[in-house]
Amino acid sequence: MLCGGITTYTPLKFHGAGPGKSVGIIGLGGLGHFGIMWAKALGADKVVVVSRTSAKKDDAFKMGATEFIATDEDPKWAQTHEDKLDIIICTVSSTSMPIMKYLALLKLDGTFVQVGAPDDGLPTVFPLPIIMKRLKITGSLIGSPDEIREMMQLAADKKVRPWVEERPMSDANQTLVDMDKNKARYRYTLVNESNRPVRAGL
Repeated sequence: MLCGGITTYTPLKFHGAGPGKSVGIIGLGGLGHFGIMWAKALGADKVVVVSRTSAKKDDAFKMGATEFIATDEDPKWAQTHEDKLDIIICTVSSTSMPIMKYLALLKLDGTFVQVGAPDDGLPTVFPLPIIMKRLKITGSLIGSPDEIREMMQLAADKKVRPWVEERPMSDANQTLVDMDKNKARYRYTLVNESNRPVRAGL
């Protein structure tokens, strides 16, 4: 929670996710799964998950999503869901993401928050849709100590628990390979295989 958790909690809280709001989470992974659970815990009316395929659809609904969009399976997804969201948290780190279609999902005065960090920057953004709907494009990273305490209290109150798969420390290399292949569901945690205390060398 001190990494992926606060990275998604902070922008949701800052931009007013809660009752009366519709929230979109783009990408269901280590960041995205937290985004779904926080949006639900904050009381958002709708939590819409956007992913390439429906492979993670059942998990999304278990986490609290109310709708699921599989972009590779519906060529008209952007038109079908146009003007439905107040806030989008984008966890995708790809320069080829269809950002203009993502922006089409936002209502008037909607906010698009980028938390994923593509190595080569964001795709080209054309200004007309932003001008016409007064859209805001912004970013976010981590949060303050007060926000972390607030997040942890919300997690305790609403029983938010990360979806974690524990792996032995000796399996670290394979864990990295599996993470690169998008096999994580949804955070890998490396654990010591012995309960013996680790002593610092002299």
